[in-house]
Amino acid sequence: MVEQSELLTLLKSDGVSGWQAALFKLARSQGFDQVLYGAVGSRNAKLESAFLHSNYSATWRARYDADKLHYVDPTVSHCLTSSLPIVWEPEAFSEPAQQALYEEACGHGIRSGITFPIHGPSGEFGVVSFASDEKPSEEFDETIAHLMPSLSLIRDYAFESSLRYINQRQEGEAPPRLTRRELEVLNWVMVGKSSWEISRITACSEATVNFHIGNIRQKFNVNTRQQALVKAISMGILTPEDHHR
Repeated sequence: MVEQSELLTLLKSDGVSGWQAALFKLARSQGFDQVLYGAVGSRNAKLESAFLHSNYSATWRARYDADKLHYVDPTVSHCLTSSLPIVWEPEAFSEPAQQALYEEACGHGIRSGITFPIHGPSGEFGVVSFASDEKPSEEFDETIAHLMPSLSLIRDYAFESSLRYINQRQEGEAPPRLTRRELEVLNWVMVGKSSWEISRITACSEATVNFHIGNIRQKFNVNTRQQALVKAISMGILTPEDHHR
């Protein structure tokens, strides 16, 4: 069972980065290396505008966001109409588009898991998913059943502690101003280039590239370049092409 002192780290977090770190740590304490949290202030709000944080593969998040796969994802449609969690089973991805989504997610280590719906008292809506690379099995289902109370508590504390950020986002979060070089670097990050590769492409040193990436992370108030990339996409600063077509 998760300890209340651990849950309180979400409420006591200082800023989005601290909140995110606390959520990821809580997920790991329950055996999940990957977690996604997304919420909007109203069921009428566009899901693209969600307060969204995850440590999923940045490549997968960029693909998911670019093609708005939340409109295909059966876990999202389930959560829109139910207060009960959904344990991921291959059978849940019954439509061809859903099957393709599941197969591609598996390639990014997102093979099994559980998604909890969020329905707030003021009309807020969201989801929190705990994901694993483990194959779906009866043993995994038993583990999920055992962890359900703890994961439910994490969902509740995550939602309550995220309200301040959701409300801020509703008021409108101004996108940070990136320089031309920072935008160029971030575009190369989006297509999977390393700092060394970007330095060769842009004809500057690797240290200079890392300097620009550090500035980008600071402007987005995140810890990694992948998190900055996802945030840039969600704000409409970058529009990734679908390289799978």
